[in-house]
Amino acid sequence: MFQEIERKFLVSGDFGSEVFESTDIKQGYLCGSAGVSVRVRVRGDKGYLTIKGRRSPNGLSRFEWEKEIAREEAEALLALAEGGLIEKTRHLVKNTDGRHTWEVDVFHGDNEGLVVAEIELSSEDDTFDHPEWLGMEVTGDPRYHNSHLLKQPYKTWK
Repeated sequence: MFQEIERKFLVSGDFGSEVFESTDIKQGYLCGSAGVSVRVRVRGDKGYLTIKGRRSPNGLSRFEWEKEIAREEAEALLALAEGGLIEKTRHLVKNTDGRHTWEVDVFHGDNEGLVVAEIELSSEDDTFDHPEWLGMEVTGDPRYHNSHLLKQPYKTWK
């Protein structure tokens, strides 16, 4: 309970024909320090407030608490976000193992060109199929954390 376990990969191929749902997301951070953050997000017509804890040493798991809030409340909180907003479209793709769903985020704005796929797992040693469009694993690489992408957007990497 309250633990998120996920792995993150770059996307290196076409996943479009496998998408079963897509939603635009706008998110920002109200505060963050030493690996703990408070995030507000608008996803479709819903709002969410999320508190995330420090990552485990291997980057696979961390504390996560999330509460759905009214979209209007989330929009008001986004106005308080530190350092701007992350905007992306999230595409959901069923994994071929039938047990998992990929969340494929296509970033916009200053992070245009970045496409990342995440899979949530039931344990750190949970296994899953790797689709052909999956690229290099970036789990634990802080450059790919959304909070980091606000400070150092993908377009500035070289």
